[in-house]
Amino acid sequence: MMFEIEYKGGSTVVLSTKNTTVVADPKTSLVGLKDTNTKDAIELGTEVRFLVNNPDAKLVIEGPGEYEIGDFSLSGVPAQRHIDTEDQEKLATVYRIGVGEVHIALLGNIAPKLTEDELEAIGVIDILVLPVGGGGYTLDATSAATIVRQIEPKVVIPVHYADSALTYEVPQDTLDTFTKELGAPVEEGGSKYKVKSAGAIPQSLTVITLARS
Repeated sequence: MMFEIEYKGGSTVVLSTKNTTVVADPKTSLVGLKDTNTKDAIELGTEVRFLVNNPDAKLVIEGPGEYEIGDFSLSGVPAQRHIDTEDQEKLATVYRIGVGEVHIALLGNIAPKLTEDELEAIGVIDILVLPVGGGGYTLDATSAATIVRQIEPKVVIPVHYADSALTYEVPQDTLDTFTKELGAPVEEGGSKYKVKSAGAIPQSLTVITLARS
């Protein structure tokens, strides 16, 4: 099944098939942009504060659970936020998203290492979307690279890095910092990464960089 992944800035990404759209962390106003529209879409939050709670959204998913809607199957797994300690309630959610035969993992501002239970719940992943900008606010290049090696996806799409058009809470590292740290081949995906089938995905680890749309 063909689908597209689009990057809107910050940690906001849009996954869409012909019939169904998922907007992850749509509150782009947090980085100085207009919030991403979620009308008739599935609104997905890696944290509750990144949602816009649009009454016209098809569904708002703000935490752990199993969901089947349209062309997507979604599984939310509780995770520790980057800014919290292990004894605090897990306020972040990492998502495993299935579309056709392809499996995507979507990570937010989480602690710099996944537990064995979290890795087991995430399972085998083809495409991993994760923040890389650091600054004590989210995963930095080193932590992001560590998590990539834990999950072992075929494709990595980095988000939440330095961008002169955005106003982050804290300065973010550049995309180059992450790609050099990871050391995998890099391909420019333009404004959308289009996946025609599971067989069309690179067979060895590749970073796909997306231009913010």
